[in-house]
Amino acid sequence: MVNTNKTSYPKDKIKILMLENISDAAIKVFKDAGYADIKKISGALSEEQLINEIKQVHMVGIRSKTQITEQVLQHAEKLQASGCFCIGTNQVNLQAAREKGIVVFNAPYSNTRSVAELVIGASIILIRKILDKNKAAHEGQWNKDAKGSFEIRGKTLGIIGYGNIGSQVSILAESLGMKVIFYDNVTKLPLGNASSRKTLKEVVSKADVITLHIPETQQTKNLINKTLLKHFKKGSILINFARGEVVDLDALATSLKGGHLSGAAIDVFPIEPEKNGDPFSSPLQHIPNVLLTPHVGGSTEEAQHNIGEDVSAKLLQYLEMGATTGSHTVPEISLSPQEGTHRILHIHTNVPGVLSEINTTLSENKINVLGQYLKTNDAIGYVVLDIDKKLSKNAVELLRKVKGSLKVRLLY
Repeated sequence: MVNTNKTSYPKDKIKILMLENISDAAIKVFKDAGYADIKKISGALSEEQLINEIKQVHMVGIRSKTQITEQVLQHAEKLQASGCFCIGTNQVNLQAAREKGIVVFNAPYSNTRSVAELVIGASIILIRKILDKNKAAHEGQWNKDAKGSFEIRGKTLGIIGYGNIGSQVSILAESLGMKVIFYDNVTKLPLGNASSRKTLKEVVSKADVITLHIPETQQTKNLINKTLLKHFKKGSILINFARGEVVDLDALATSLKGGHLSGAAIDVFPIEPEKNGDPFSSPLQHIPNVLLTPHVGGSTEEAQHNIGEDVSAKLLQYLEMGATTGSHTVPEISLSPQEGTHRILHIHTNVPGVLSEINTTLSENKINVLGQYLKTNDAIGYVVLDIDKKLSKNAVELLRKVKGSLKVRLLY
């Protein structure tokens, strides 16, 4: 539960910026906690626009379009944390955020069900060739034909990436009578009757439907390429609701036009329009039995509500308690409020001697430490200090002088 005590910095002076039409559930979390200075902008911002907006902001919320670059962070003088109201964090320069001691949160689980359901729905639509029949009906043509149309039951689903979404898809697919095989570069416990395969080629060569649930990294960029597509089972279907960069769309278009693959559902693209109404083009346009959607895999009312509550709760817990559970930059510490103390947060570069200097500084100034929590990663150290309320008012300033200090904040 979030601490309801007064923060050291007045709540009415804490500025929160929410972009890209983030759910009102997120706004409600902050308002219910007493924060009123919340600015909500419906669309994404360019780098220049964000630089102008973020200068006095303490908390910022984004989705997938707004890019928090190193340049943006250089102008974010008061920024304490950024919330990515989506699954990924690749729209934030995590290295630059880490170097400035800015906490970055996301919502890796909140839209899992929405994406999984759409994957199953797309699989059925494509294997039944509904898209072509729908198009013909809209054009005034009656096309009742069973040729090339199959049941999903008894088919093999190949999942690339058996994480939160991939495993959820696995459960739904089995409930429809599909056989599930998967590949993951990390050993994962199979759910139900699913079974793992040792290589990517083994999965794509056996599966009737292949669905991708992997992050965008240097290793996964264009993972599905001309060479690998040749190993796909003839007549199979590819579904990508993961990241746009993991599929070579030109190679996929060639495979579809040549008849090696029978269909595809693509929800994410290497380059996506900034806002609704902007022009969009793809080499997959006008190819039969291809479903193209505008990055809506997790776009349901339920998912956006859950994401709004999840990320806002993490931001609020950091703002009011110093908890960093789920952080991608500052080390994770889970904390509860400590009655009868002042709490100070100290984020510093991870170099030898910092904790010793902190303790020496406090001891020399007769400041009694009632609780101390430390967590480090390869770059950053995070110390939370609960100090006797007879605290010297100079404590924060003293700690700011400790070598390697990035951010020092009196919490309450």
